[in-house]
Amino acid sequence: MKTFSRAGLTFDVADSGGSPENGTVMLLHGFPQTSYSWRHVTPLLNARGYRTIAPDQRGYSPQARPRGRFAYRIAELVADIESLIIQSDAGQVHLVGHDWGAQVAWVLTATRPDLVSTLTTVSVPHPAAFVASMTQSDQLRRSWYMAAFQPPKLPELLIDRKPELLDRMLADTGMDADMIADTHRLVVDSGALTGGLNWYRALPFGKPGKIGKRIVVPTTHVWSTGDTALARRGAELAGRHVDADYRLVVLEDATHWIPEQNPDQLAEIILDRIEN
Repeated sequence: MKTFSRAGLTFDVADSGGSPENGTVMLLHGFPQTSYSWRHVTPLLNARGYRTIAPDQRGYSPQARPRGRFAYRIAELVADIESLIIQSDAGQVHLVGHDWGAQVAWVLTATRPDLVSTLTTVSVPHPAAFVASMTQSDQLRRSWYMAAFQPPKLPELLIDRKPELLDRMLADTGMDADMIADTHRLVVDSGALTGGLNWYRALPFGKPGKIGKRIVVPTTHVWSTGDTALARRGAELAGRHVDADYRLVVLEDATHWIPEQNPDQLAEIILDRIEN
């Protein structure tokens, strides 16, 4: 599978590995990244016989970049992946999401548990836990960039004129020079930046009632002590919203960028959730 389509948009897909009879691990990237961020994890899962599917999501795939922030509300992001699961002949689906991909994974699993066998979320906790952490930790301070991304065109203009601002922000989160170069090549230079920012700009259009829906499939949440964007409290609260086997895994001294910087550990965590 190289692409899938929904609502007049065509999404690129990285599909590799074993037969879907063994189960499919669906990997959802975050901001500001693409399916390329899973390149170290997928071979490890493929080697254990699992098919992996990693889409370039809305705003990132060249043929799936609708205009206007309303097109990027969470309901659309979730519907994209729901359609991908249905179209992909995936068999048993093990859903994995990092950063914004985790947000999509939480909501999809809550609303369509019939499509998901297991859930592994990385960095971003259950939406209700994230909201609660705003008043129980320093999460509000950590989330300053969400407000900074809201003005239309201004962040893109600043990054175009002073790319070092983006480089500094990413370096402060733990990205190395190669990862920062990849961000420029795959997101900024490719024209995907506005689409990625629109995920944040569409937040006011989300339906608050959906964030509290409970999870009823086996779930693992992964958080890292070096994550500058997500507070520990959100990770601690996430399990309160899961009515199934739940595990919290804390990676010591890891940054926010777990799929690329800790792929061996993450692959084993995913496999442990699938197989145990």
